[in-house]
Amino acid sequence: MQNKVYVIMYHYVRDLEHSRYPQIKGLDTACFRKQIEYLKQNFTVITMEELNCACNNQYELPKQAVLLTFDDGYLDHYTSVFPILKAENLQGSFFISGKTLKEHVLLDVNKIHYILATTQIDVLLPSVLKRMDYYRGSEYEYPDNSTLFNQYASVNRFDSKETIFVKRMLQTVLPEKVRSKICDDLFQKYVGISEDKLAGELYLTSDQIRLMKQEGMYIGLHGYNHYWLGRLSEEDMQKDIRQALDVMSEYIDAKNWVMNYPYGSYNEALLQYITSTGCKLGLTTQVKVADLSECSNLTIPRLDTNDFPPVSEKFKCRLDKERT
Repeated sequence: MQNKVYVIMYHYVRDLEHSRYPQIKGLDTACFRKQIEYLKQNFTVITMEELNCACNNQYELPKQAVLLTFDDGYLDHYTSVFPILKAENLQGSFFISGKTLKEHVLLDVNKIHYILATTQIDVLLPSVLKRMDYYRGSEYEYPDNSTLFNQYASVNRFDSKETIFVKRMLQTVLPEKVRSKICDDLFQKYVGISEDKLAGELYLTSDQIRLMKQEGMYIGLHGYNHYWLGRLSEEDMQKDIRQALDVMSEYIDAKNWVMNYPYGSYNEALLQYITSTGCKLGLTTQVKVADLSECSNLTIPRLDTNDFPPVSEKFKCRLDKERT
């Protein structure tokens, strides 16, 4: 019996060279097309419904099963991804942060992406540290910059330690009001476009989501505010999920829906709560091939698009070894 599935995670997919911000960390549309061709030749692309059934022993996974997941609800997913998947008769699973649909505002996570895409880190880091000093001590309390840098500046496979530090400070570590103030200030200083205009260009609309669902794409939850849900109080966590369920009610089955944890952040209280509200599967950012005989239905790991050709030969080499 097959238990393994390669769950691939995508974010921005666009014609990077001709986009407004070509330095954004995304996958070029041409590369995405090549990757889909590679996956069709070497894997079997399954649907979210099939994965759900497999997790409940109602469906046997094919060899080299792969699931395509797309985070954050970007317009890219309608203009660049959807036509390719539709033409190839493949399903993608799209996870949308409710706030972008309900309030039409730019999320802080995306402000950070665009700040990083327009500003060299050796310029940005001093600007962040300066503002952290400015807000510390009067109304907001948090450790000194050196302590925080030593604790949170750790390199990963995609970013330098300085970039990780900036992300962590502005995503979750600093008090929320401080994070928002610094993000707003840096966005205005470095990005060169209004938040309203970028929000209008960046996210999916209700009509687009509705059409994608009608054409066989799967729609799931990605929280409401794109918070690190595992770090919220239980009250705030539950409020975020309730808001997301309310906004996304048209596109999901309230008794059988899938959660994609923003930043991969969750805890036991969150797992218990979403189970009580009808969630059947949960997707993390843990980097590994999902083995359904080992992982919980609510903590399914994923791989990054950059782990596969044409960006990487990692899994091509692995497949070649398995065939010899």
